[in-house]
Formats: sequence, C-alpha cells, structure tokens
Amino acid sequence: MTIVLSIIVGLGLFFTVGFATRAGLQAAAPLHHKPMFRDMPLTASFGLAVIVIYVVVASLAPAIAPYGEGEVLGAQYLPWAAPHYLGTDKLGRDTLTRLIYGARNTVGIAFATTALAFVVGAVLGIWAALVGGRLDQWVSRFVDALMAIPALIFSLLLLTIFGTSVLTLILVIAAVDSTRVYRLARSVAQGIVVMDYIEAARLRGEGMWRLIRREILPNAMAPLVAEFGLRFCFVFLSISALSFLGLGIKPPTADWGSMVRENATLITFGDITPLLPAGAIALLTVAVNFVVDWQLHRASGLKE
Repeated sequence: MTIVLSIIVGLGLFFTVGFATRAGLQAAAPLHHKPMFRDMPLTASFGLAVIVIYVVVASLAPAIAPYGEGEVLGAQYLPWAAPHYLGTDKLGRDTLTRLIYGARNTVGIAFATTALAFVVGAVLGIWAALVGGRLDQWVSRFVDALMAIPALIFSLLLLTIFGTSVLTLILVIAAVDSTRVYRLARSVAQGIVVMDYIEAARLRGEGMWRLIRREILPNAMAPLVAEFGLRFCFVFLSISALSFLGLGIKPPTADWGSMVRENATLITFGDITPLLPAGAIALLTVAVNFVVDWQLHRASGLKE
C-alpha cells in the first residue's frame, strides 16, 4: 500500500511541476518563443524545473543550509526529527546540510569537468577533421587506444598515480571524457568540411580558427549541445562512483557519492537515509536526459 501511495504522489508531483513549469515558461517567453514552450513535453518541463532547483540550491548552499558543511553537532545516526530533519551521519553531521552542500560540490565539479572535456575534445575533433591527412590519422588512433581502456579503470589508475585533489579529479575525468567528445566532434565536422560554403570560405582566404568559429562550430552545435547534456550525466555519475570508492572528492567536503558510502550501514537497519543522496544523483540524471531528448527532437526537425 505504501509503494502504491508513493507512486501516486510521485506521478501527481510530476504532472503538477511539469504543467506549472510549462505554463510559466510560455507566459514569460517572448512572442516568437511561445510556440516552442507550448509544444514542450511534460518530461522536458519537469526536467528543466529540476535542473533549475538544483542550480539554485547549489548556488545558495551557504545561505540555505542550516549548519556548516563539516560541523559536528551531536551523536551519530540520530533519527529524523527536529532540528536534524534528515538525521545525522556517522560523525554527527547534519544530513540535510550535507545534501545541500553536496549539490554545490558534486554538480559544480561535474559541470566544470564536462566544460573542460568539451573545450578540449571539440576543438581537437574539429581541427583534426579540418586538417585531415596524417595528423587526423595519428590523433584518431591515439584516441582509439585511450578509449580501448575502460574509463572507470583508467580514471582509478590516474587518480592513484597523481593523487585525489579536486583539481586532479577534474583534469583526469576531463581527459578521459574528452576522447568521447573528440570522436563525436570529428564525425560531425567531417560531414561539414566537404560542404561548398566551407570551400568558399577557404577561397576567401579565411584562416583555420575563423573557419572553426564562424563556419563549422555553428553548424555542429545541435549534436554537440545534446552530447554535452549526456556527457554531463556520465561525468556526474563517474565522480559519484569515484567518491563512493574513496578516490573522488575527499572529506570533509560534502559529496553525494561519499555520503552513500558513509551511511550505507543504515540500510541493514531499514533506514533509507543512504538512498537520499543516491536519489538526488538519479533525479538529476533523469532530468538532464529529459531535456536533452527534447533538444535532440527539436534539432532533428521531426514532428509527432
């Protein structure tokens, strides 16, 4: 009965948030954008609302959180009750506070990592497709060799060698994921560089970086934006997995992956506290995929 009630409440919340977000966007949007939001699916509007909530919570974490990020307040594993509405962890820190700060740390680091991976991978991929020849072959074979190594194992190896600081974590995961971005950017750019307008731009004497910035990148933007959303999900999950294994964001910095590990013992006593950070990870992943699916559908030009 409890499961059925939870499903009903979840569906009600989904439809309420989806309809309210779509109506609000449609009302606030300029006249020429209103049809886009009117046709937005409920999944996309719900996902957009969730992303906005996460961004607001992450940005305002110090103002929203009731206590300090690493502040020890009392006994360990206190039950859900005021003033600790989600209890405390194994060190006596407030779980709600850790969840809020975890949004800032986990999401912020994942976004910075994804952005760096995209800058490196997209620029290299488009450049290789534009130059072609042996350079393209050498870079592509090197990327193929890196992609042949499982990403999580490769990340674990590099973090073990270079340490587990936040900067190292960002650089390692960005380097691993930039190979995937490179393959996509190169594939998309290869279909663009053979177009007549690229040849015309070359005949006008435009340089390589101007070709990339003014001709290729705008035409490759739709698949790259969609891949950015998907790649963010993978990076987000990778950081959480590494933190769960003890090689991600180091304590006392709050992180959802490490919070699952720290409170995992509560599952044996029927306490769902470890599922809260896991649920936060899953919800953001699903929300980003909803929005990416909508953007891919719009970019494809397909109609229902």
